[in-house]
Amino acid sequence: MTTHPIPEGFADDAGWLVQAVDPKSRLVRLIRLDRDGYRAASFLDDRMLQQAPESRICALNDLLRVAERLPDDAQWIFHIGHVGSTLVSRLLGEADPVLAIREPRSLRDLAMTDAARVPELAAGLRRLMARVFAPGQMAQIKATSFVSELAPLLVAPGSSALFLFATPRNYVASILAGENSTKELRILEQSRAARLKSRGIVLDGFDRSDAHRAAAAWACEMTSLEAAAAAMPDRRILWADFDRMLRDMAGALGACARHFAVQLDSGRAEAIARGPLMHRYSKALEYDYSPALRAELLAEATSHHAPDIDQAVAGLYRAAAASPLLSRSLQRAERED
Repeated sequence: MTTHPIPEGFADDAGWLVQAVDPKSRLVRLIRLDRDGYRAASFLDDRMLQQAPESRICALNDLLRVAERLPDDAQWIFHIGHVGSTLVSRLLGEADPVLAIREPRSLRDLAMTDAARVPELAAGLRRLMARVFAPGQMAQIKATSFVSELAPLLVAPGSSALFLFATPRNYVASILAGENSTKELRILEQSRAARLKSRGIVLDGFDRSDAHRAAAAWACEMTSLEAAAAAMPDRRILWADFDRMLRDMAGALGACARHFAVQLDSGRAEAIARGPLMHRYSKALEYDYSPALRAELLAEATSHHAPDIDQAVAGLYRAAAASPLLSRSLQRAERED
């Protein structure tokens, strides 16, 4: 495949997104993106190719050499999936200093790379993602949920990360409330079981219902965050329960801003929290969605699937007796409940 030279001025700003990486062929796809493009995009994966953006294929080694002289100060959002991470990223992106970058495919490519190649590539990608458009701006990257396992390699020492989650019951109910999310459970069931097993956790009998599958998904993604946190003692981590955030989003945004050292006064936080984003489906802004609707859907799913949810959550607590990591995850959820 023909490669192109790195665009002129690439290192100066975020105008060329490192959208995809192929470590085996040592190639990178760059996509031209301006500030409005970043703000509009829910996902910076291959769905953005439908708009036929300007792109280039470049040599990975060339990009990694450029990365060596870039700042290493990106901020990060990791999450367990289906916990409002896109909304939180959009809301924080309304603060003037923040360049919000949501789920670039390149991070998913990194997560599926041979383990031996990951450290070098992660060190380069985290610097490439830190490019911004103006002095004083901060790059804040929201990764796909299964990228959480690489958080210790992506968050630079001394940098900050937000870890978003929900309690097991709310997470399970949110999954059961959506047709597409229950389909996703089955698609990811085996890979999540393998990831849990790699952490010494085996959940027998969790294929008996979608509630059990969702509880296993919670266990997989939450223990991923817990394991990452344990490996990051020199980073600043803020844990946040999304449903608690919704009770006082202005206050929650203020707490996140302070954690990330972002200037956001209380009046501006209140305006963002009362703005139109809180009433739109953050992954597709053309659809209505609100905290009240989420609460209604959770209550409906909880009522409809109550026996299965009770059994699934009880199963997690039984399994936690043999797993300190799962036990810590449940204890954290209890503290925030």
